[in-house]
Amino acid sequence: METQAMADEAHGFDRTEREALYKTIFTRRDVRGQFLDREIPEDVLSRILLASHYAPSVGFMQPWNFVLVRGQEVKAKVHGLFRKAHDEAAEMFEGARKDTYRNLKLEGIMESPVNICVTCDKDRAGPVVLGRTHQPEMDLYSSVCAVQNMWLAARSEGVGFGWVSILRHEELAEVLGLPENVTPVAYICLGYVSHFHEKPELQKTGWRKRLPVGELVNFDGFGAGADDDYARRLIRQLGEDQTRLEDSGYDGRFVPG
Repeated sequence: METQAMADEAHGFDRTEREALYKTIFTRRDVRGQFLDREIPEDVLSRILLASHYAPSVGFMQPWNFVLVRGQEVKAKVHGLFRKAHDEAAEMFEGARKDTYRNLKLEGIMESPVNICVTCDKDRAGPVVLGRTHQPEMDLYSSVCAVQNMWLAARSEGVGFGWVSILRHEELAEVLGLPENVTPVAYICLGYVSHFHEKPELQKTGWRKRLPVGELVNFDGFGAGADDDYARRLIRQLGEDQTRLEDSGYDGRFVPG
């Protein structure tokens, strides 16, 4: 037992390091309207981009590119695409839901100092890629991993990150001059902010509630619940941990000890 404990300690992070990771995860927010007129220093942006570049990728294909948009003219073109798609989306909702949608701030394209389009080059590693042979969409999933790394790195640096998904990708590709084999995966607004919301804005406004994680965990098959002591203890622990997060927010004491 002592040997196993020593091995676990050697491979794991210490409590402070683990707490910093969980702090980044639980305080990450999709930022829309709090951007400040302040440039991101080159060394900070370099760390964020490198963290994104070091994301996992199937077959080590590294299919991403990063298109940094800083010019107001290009931002304005992208913002026009958003406005068009935003108006179309509003018509898909009915009644009070439509009014709520129209009043939500869903992007910070013009306000943020840097916009970044993360793309996926489907030809990056050739026609046959280890791990993509039976799941061709794995290149897109790999690029999404790069997006998540960027998001967490930005949060750790105190930089706000907003993912603008209300865009038609074919129109965005045209504005940015993307080759035919390169697909937009995420259009991101990046910059320092006045504050980070305590909870996600869509949760605060009542648009959606946080789902109980215990209801999403299945055992040995979809829809199969806990039927042994370990599984039941796990579900109970998940409930207790999530209740603490939802009731009190992240308090810096997620890791015991």
